Amino acid sequence: MIEGKSVAVVIPAYDEEQLLPATLSGISESVDRIYVVDDASGDGTAARAREAAEQDPRITVLTRERNGGVGAAIVTGYRQALEDGAEVAVVMNADNQMDPDDLHHLVEPVARGEVDYAKTNRLFTGQAWQLIPHSRYLGNAVLSLWTKIASGYWHIADAQSGYTAIGRRMLELLDLDNLYPRYGFPNDMLVHLNVWNAKVRDVPSRPIYGVGERSGIRLRKVVPAISWLLFKGFWWRMWQKYVIRDFHPLVFFYVFGLISLLLGLGLGIYQVVLKIVGYDATVGVVVLVALLLLFGLLFSLFAMWFDMETNKDLR
Repeated sequence: MIEGKSVAVVIPAYDEEQLLPATLSGISESVDRIYVVDDASGDGTAARAREAAEQDPRITVLTRERNGGVGAAIVTGYRQALEDGAEVAVVMNADNQMDPDDLHHLVEPVARGEVDYAKTNRLFTGQAWQLIPHSRYLGNAVLSLWTKIASGYWHIADAQSGYTAIGRRMLELLDLDNLYPRYGFPNDMLVHLNVWNAKVRDVPSRPIYGVGERSGIRLRKVVPAISWLLFKGFWWRMWQKYVIRDFHPLVFFYVFGLISLLLGLGLGIYQVVLKIVGYDATVGVVVLVALLLLFGLLFSLFAMWFDMETNKDLR
């Protein structure tokens, strides 16, 4: 237990037979339960987990018959943690890239009731650029920016960090069936948490690379896919939080801003094409394009500012 609260660790695992034992051996004795969720691995991950369970009674092995993705595996562990009465559920990956010494720092604010959800932030440290592969760092930076806008948590960064802790009350409120099942799970989780006005905090963490991990992430596929997920999640959050649950005019600012920007860009591109083929653009049309772009930008910035003010206490 930590701060008098029972703690369960959920470890989603897919083809991690080499690094899973090291991950399990590093988990603190203060953790009450450990759930290794084998997401239909093709190697000996499940066997390594069962061997560890024979030595450590805290470990329970949950095996999924079909591979559903890291998010689906985490949800499987969350459900078991709720069933067993855990008061704080932590997620650690099976690739030994999450420092077990950070677990207490992650759990404590949740266990004390200061926040509903805590996540590590590897970008706080000045070593992040040197330790994290540059392509991963830049991809993370882009998705972190999109996640700020989509989720409303403007104070968080390192949105791809999967090292998290969540309190039981918030876990019971979330619709676990509708969380994204694959690599965009941490981003989608933040969007859903904001709808419930969950307090979220970043906890500094040391980046760990070069321990034999094998990344299944392909940035060319993952970044566009998660960006599209966040675009849909953003509008879902607007509808749920600022229309259905409690009306806020920032929705109009976002809608009008987007429409103005799209009209301005479309009309501007049309005028450029006309200019290329030999037609002159009229002064009135040029002024209209400039006004549409200006108003679109201003509406969008005002909407972001309203969103920041509305969510400033969720930290």
